[in-house]
Amino acid sequence: MTADLAPHFRAFADAVRDEYEPLLDDTSWEEDQLKPHVKTLIDGLGAALGLGAVRSKFESAVQGIGRPDLAVYVDGLTVGNVELKKPGTGANAPRFKGRNKAQWTKFSNLPNVVYTDGLEFALFQHGERVGPVVRLAQDVGDGGTAVSDDDARKASELFGRFFDWQPQVPRTPRGLAHILAPVCKLLRDDVAEALSDPESPLTALAEDWRRVFMAGATDAEFADAYAQTLTYALLLARLSGADDLSTDDAVAALKPGHNLLAETLRTLGDPRARGVLGSTVDLLERIVAGVDPGFFARTRDLHDDGPAHAADPWLYFYEDFLAEYDPKLRNNRGVYYTPWQVVQAQVRLTAQLLDEGFDQPFGVASEGVVTLDPACGTGTYVLAAVRHALDRVRDAGRPLAAAATRAAAGVHAFEILVGPYAVAHLRLTQQIAGAGGALPTDGAHLYLTDTLDDPEAEPRVQTASFSTRALAEEHKRALLVKRDAPVLLCIGNPPYDREQAEAGQTITRRKGGWVRHGHVVTQAGQGTAEQRSRPILRDFLDPLAATGDGVHAKNLYNDYVYFWRWALWKTVGPQSASEGGIVSFITASSYLKGPGFKGMRHAMREAFDDLWIIDLGGDNLGARKSDNVFAIQTPVCIATGVRYRDGHDRRTADDEAARVRYARLSDDEDEKLDQLARVETFESLEGFDGVEWSDCPTDWAAPFLPARSEAYLGFPAVTDLFPWQENGVQFKRKWPIASERETLDRRWARLTASNNPGPLMKETTARTVQKAGSPFGLEDDALVPLVEAEGAPVPPQPYAYRSFDRQWMLPDTRI
Repeated sequence: MTADLAPHFRAFADAVRDEYEPLLDDTSWEEDQLKPHVKTLIDGLGAALGLGAVRSKFESAVQGIGRPDLAVYVDGLTVGNVELKKPGTGANAPRFKGRNKAQWTKFSNLPNVVYTDGLEFALFQHGERVGPVVRLAQDVGDGGTAVSDDDARKASELFGRFFDWQPQVPRTPRGLAHILAPVCKLLRDDVAEALSDPESPLTALAEDWRRVFMAGATDAEFADAYAQTLTYALLLARLSGADDLSTDDAVAALKPGHNLLAETLRTLGDPRARGVLGSTVDLLERIVAGVDPGFFARTRDLHDDGPAHAADPWLYFYEDFLAEYDPKLRNNRGVYYTPWQVVQAQVRLTAQLLDEGFDQPFGVASEGVVTLDPACGTGTYVLAAVRHALDRVRDAGRPLAAAATRAAAGVHAFEILVGPYAVAHLRLTQQIAGAGGALPTDGAHLYLTDTLDDPEAEPRVQTASFSTRALAEEHKRALLVKRDAPVLLCIGNPPYDREQAEAGQTITRRKGGWVRHGHVVTQAGQGTAEQRSRPILRDFLDPLAATGDGVHAKNLYNDYVYFWRWALWKTVGPQSASEGGIVSFITASSYLKGPGFKGMRHAMREAFDDLWIIDLGGDNLGARKSDNVFAIQTPVCIATGVRYRDGHDRRTADDEAARVRYARLSDDEDEKLDQLARVETFESLEGFDGVEWSDCPTDWAAPFLPARSEAYLGFPAVTDLFPWQENGVQFKRKWPIASERETLDRRWARLTASNNPGPLMKETTARTVQKAGSPFGLEDDALVPLVEAEGAPVPPQPYAYRSFDRQWMLPDTRI
């Protein structure tokens, strides 16, 4: 750095002295008083360095954590930010406390930010400090004479690094995910803060989205959707050839193949919305502009005989992104990539059934075959199915381009998260184009929708505003597929997340959608009174009440169960039973034997003619430990069921249960994945060491496990010997349990002395501080509600908390 910047730093120190010297005996210093002087410093340094048009602008103030005070631009491009602190705070942000610490947690996602309190300067890039903390003066009253040549040199080096910042050019999708995620997180937080203002244009937009796409969504959920949609729309525009990521040019690049994202980007890029969000969108645009479209545009050569995953740069992209962006959301949505060996095995087995059972030798590329992945993520299953089909077409010497066009028309997929939806769009478009095919005239049949939404609902186009019309049209397209598309193959890896209320949590919006809650109808003469049709989940639930197993029904309230029930309805339900269908899912395996799943097993035996279970194990907690193919503790299995068309020689009678076969693969992960990679047909599994198909019992609700010997079946069941079954004492909170009685006495005293006992109590729907109760086993001894309670608690009693774990508990039904 040849320019002498020392005069600029000394002039800045003089300006700070003049600003604050009258207040030396006052403690009311504020950081805002630094703003004009820091702006003058930044603009002057840029001019002295010959950087071109340097502009620093103040960010608009918002509620909450806020934004950095200044955004710095060079020749119209975002360079970084400057965050001001009142003199005496310091600039070493990781050491801050209180609100400043919370603010640093957010700002650490910025790729280039300078902190200063007028005395100290520190540069942080991607959350890491770059170089030393530079102190120009010891006190605000020192002025420029106190700035030594060495301090000026260090400050010059610091700002040299700041102005030299360039976006990292990612060379891998994983690198891109790690660069995009922090900025997307910043944008999400900015949107959430803007929504606290009822007059914000984003508040009105959020209401529009709730009407047509995200009914009941919280502000946090809308902020997440906004940030991910904008991020992925810009990325897709860049990968579609846009050099200028201004809204109009980005929309033009997206329009031909990604109309929904194009129109949504037009809405989100509205100048009023951008004005609210400050420089974060500018920063996002600059980072995305640094992506090399050619590097990520590689598609797999269909003549390459290697595994399909080898050259796919997008296979794990969204999982990597979400792990960095929001690990909790990743867990809640079940975003864990499906190993390619699992996908390949499911695709090959369903292709065998399409060929042998439905005379469709070219799988999903066959004329009239409609395929659906109801939770497609980044499109791995549909892409693998298309690739497998095109491989068969190529091997048969048939025209590849025509087959790719047929596959694009017949393949459908639903996805609720905009990130993977955008990636799936990109991957499928590239794949079809790479094979010389063409997308349907209405674009790729990938839909941004909630699979479990009511298929009988009215389209929302009529109530949509101009800004949300594209989303409403997407909702209409998805409804038509849900209601009318004759799906022959339903395949995928649906999410699995059991709904449980945490202590103190009240769930106001239950999961499960139409499957669990039914269709909302308004009965004649009832005005707006809400009634609901019989939910199809009742087909899984009602048999439990008939057999006295209702206590286990709670286990059915799981995403994967909802998707199984939906797939049975869509693929082999009454409206399509005569035409037959195939369902292949990898899910949690709890339904194989759990007593709460008797109705589910009955329905599956009733719906299918043949059902194959491939048990992949994955239980690391039980007696027989085995590796999991996912990074989870839940055991999983692949189930593939088929209902043949009426008249097929393998079609069973309506009063005959499906034939169910079971096989378990190795407990070792590597060996298990190797076995799956070598699966070609159902019969090929029996060629693996220790693997064989075993028939399961034919009783309608029997477990999907191998039938035992006649002698074993003659033994009485444990439930026959012990017919009374209960879950035992469940507090749903931990504080009424302790290793010492005195601890419980102290907790009780704190609870009853509180003016707000609800949070301490950790209320649930069933237990609140307003409800009365009684001691355990003494229902006649009424106890007042906890909000009125005084004095000592019900005397603690010994409690066998867990095996060999003796504790004390408060035997009080109020808690």
